[in-house]
Amino acid sequence: NSLLRLFLLQMDLRLLLIAALSALLTVSWAQQEGSICIKANAQSCGECIQVSELCGWCTDISFLGEGESKSARCDDLESLKNRNCQTVDIENPRGSVVVNKDKPVTNRKNEPGELKPEQITQIQPQKLTLTLRSGEPLSFRLKFKRAEDYPIDLYYLMDLSFSMKDDLENVKNLGTDLMTRMKKITSDFRIGFGSFVEKTVMPYISTTPARLINPCTSNQNCTSPFSYKNVLKLTDKGEEFNRLVSQQQISGNLDSPEGGFDAIMQVAVCENEIGWRDVTRLLVFSTDAGFHFAGDGKLGGIVLPNDGKCHLENNMYTMSHYYDYPSIAHLVQKLSDHNIQTIFAVTEEFQPVYKELKNLIPKSAVGTLSSNSSNVINLIIDAYNALSSEVILENTKLPEGVSISYKSICKNGAEATGDNGRKCSNISIGDEVFFQISVQADKCPADGRSETIKIKPQGFTEEVEIVLNFICDCPCASSGEPRSPKCDSGNGIFECGACKCNQGRIGRVCECSKDDVHAEDLDANCRKDNGTDICSNNGDCVCGTCECKKRLNPAESYSGKYCECDNFNCDRSNNMLCGGHGRCECRKCICDANYTGSACDCSMDTSTCMAKNGQLCNGRGSCECGTCKCTDVKFQGPTCEICPTCPGVCQEHKDCVLCRAFPSEKPCANCSYFDLVKVADRDKLPQPTDQTFPLSHCKVRDENDCWVYYTFAIKNQTKMVYVVEKPGCTEGPDIVPIVAGVVAGIVLIGLALLLIWKLLMIIHDRREFAKFEKEKMNAKWDTGENPIYKSAVTTVVNPKYEGK
Repeated sequence: NSLLRLFLLQMDLRLLLIAALSALLTVSWAQQEGSICIKANAQSCGECIQVSELCGWCTDISFLGEGESKSARCDDLESLKNRNCQTVDIENPRGSVVVNKDKPVTNRKNEPGELKPEQITQIQPQKLTLTLRSGEPLSFRLKFKRAEDYPIDLYYLMDLSFSMKDDLENVKNLGTDLMTRMKKITSDFRIGFGSFVEKTVMPYISTTPARLINPCTSNQNCTSPFSYKNVLKLTDKGEEFNRLVSQQQISGNLDSPEGGFDAIMQVAVCENEIGWRDVTRLLVFSTDAGFHFAGDGKLGGIVLPNDGKCHLENNMYTMSHYYDYPSIAHLVQKLSDHNIQTIFAVTEEFQPVYKELKNLIPKSAVGTLSSNSSNVINLIIDAYNALSSEVILENTKLPEGVSISYKSICKNGAEATGDNGRKCSNISIGDEVFFQISVQADKCPADGRSETIKIKPQGFTEEVEIVLNFICDCPCASSGEPRSPKCDSGNGIFECGACKCNQGRIGRVCECSKDDVHAEDLDANCRKDNGTDICSNNGDCVCGTCECKKRLNPAESYSGKYCECDNFNCDRSNNMLCGGHGRCECRKCICDANYTGSACDCSMDTSTCMAKNGQLCNGRGSCECGTCKCTDVKFQGPTCEICPTCPGVCQEHKDCVLCRAFPSEKPCANCSYFDLVKVADRDKLPQPTDQTFPLSHCKVRDENDCWVYYTFAIKNQTKMVYVVEKPGCTEGPDIVPIVAGVVAGIVLIGLALLLIWKLLMIIHDRREFAKFEKEKMNAKWDTGENPIYKSAVTTVVNPKYEGK
């Protein structure tokens, strides 16, 4: 418990820190973007505090300057203080949480002995009062402890159609057996029994007289068909359960689905007839078939929707022929309203159907029923343990504009995320779990009256009552001065430092009458060019004249007849208004000298465009805003000095270098613009690390396909070329040996292939001869005679000849 309390304390501190940071960020945003409080144009303190929890109202009479409207009294707290409104003059009411009923949860160790259901408490506190201000969330914590020995009411609702005949035999002893098992869970257990078949109209049952008496075959004894029968009211006498159930008989119907929904509805709404107490309520629904639901009644001519009311007479449902089956949503609502947890005990064949139904019904479970219901007790025990180990909070309908959020802190301080923080699972008897609940109102109700909501764990009767009060006005409004002389000779109530005008009066001090000038005419004077925006949405129309709003930053302001101008919405450059080189007037930049452009970001200074040769952009472009715009697309660079597609230095001087370094009969034309120096080898060429002047190393081919190495440099404004005096020529390969080698290789490869082929043929012939010799030796006939030879002489014996 100590560790849990420490964890919860840490969680509270974290929540407070997050809330403080959120408020700080919100205030910072408001200051940067313009206060949402000022933009709301609130005309009274009550309107101001509805805008946001960050807004306050200054009640200081002398707070407003000349020309300011009373809406300027509404601002965020920091801005009001910066505008010299004293803290004592700021109206900023806050919400509150008051616990009205806080009975501790039941602890059996401290309260020994048998307790009545109404004496057992599982949720704490039981009643609170929240005073809400718009936009301000209020949080509180609920504790839930699963009580030991908590009373249970269990109602067994059984399908008595003919297919459940063998199941009825096993249920006849259910009462005492289930009592014995459930006594291990609770000392206060009651059980009841009901049965259902189907609506007593065609085509669900046969309406012939004989079939109405006995719907089964002639050699089988069945009871008359019925919709729903309450056989046994909830009781703690298991023997009585066995006695009455043993008297029940199977009935029959025509179609496969059953009328179980009619029965569930009556069990839920007939609280007195069933005998439900304010304890854990379990409904066991046992069947081996599907179900009819809303709309199926049309087959029998029943079109009236189910009314969700109790219609039991002598423990029999009497309106099955009159009302349609209930819808699933209707059934879910009634089960939830009456805190009934449902256990569907169905055969394996219909498991998928009822599992889908379980997903629609809160606090329900599905168990697999054996073919003869022999496992029903274990099924009920397992389903009850699964349902009772899970807590899910739900709330009644919220008033308009009110929202609620949950955060669950389950066993061992673990935070659960399922069901939006409403759920904790795997709760054992005696375990405590907590729920952090936050309630927020986005607006004040029109009538301002209190509202009540309730929160409860699903399937339990205990609930938490929460009374919601709303802060719709400031405390200072209660001390207002009716017909105050400060409000144009009594034309308004002076409250919270400002005039609240009477009906028909407008203006800062109620100085204008709507009877003299229509409000539409006044507003028309405040619209520019017959537009729709009053004072360009930047001010208030007071008696036909625009009073511009104030900005948080004193250096920023609105101006103009219609507040259409300002000095802070001009173009920016480098995140600076007018690039830092001008001033903003009516949303246009007035640039300083030597600057132009919409954001004064275009410099007229040309010094940055001057090339090294003293020309503007090397004579290849124009200087715009201090940057060269090259007219020839081939050139680039800050002063159009780079030409990536032009020939390089090496190719540019190649012809003159070769002509002067290695003279030929052809004269060198226009090649005297550089000084030529010959060096012995490449190592003698100037290196970049040895020189302080720019140079370029070159490697070119001459007409003899030899490499010529030289370096071009500019030294003291003189162009120099250093060239290696001997070109680097490479000797070509000797063609004859290469050709001879290739021919010899081809011949040798051919001979080798012929030898390999000859060797393979010899091996193949020898294998074939050996095979022939072996078959010859294994022959079964004499090779000396021809086995198919026949003699030309035929001997015939006369049968009459007796050898005489």
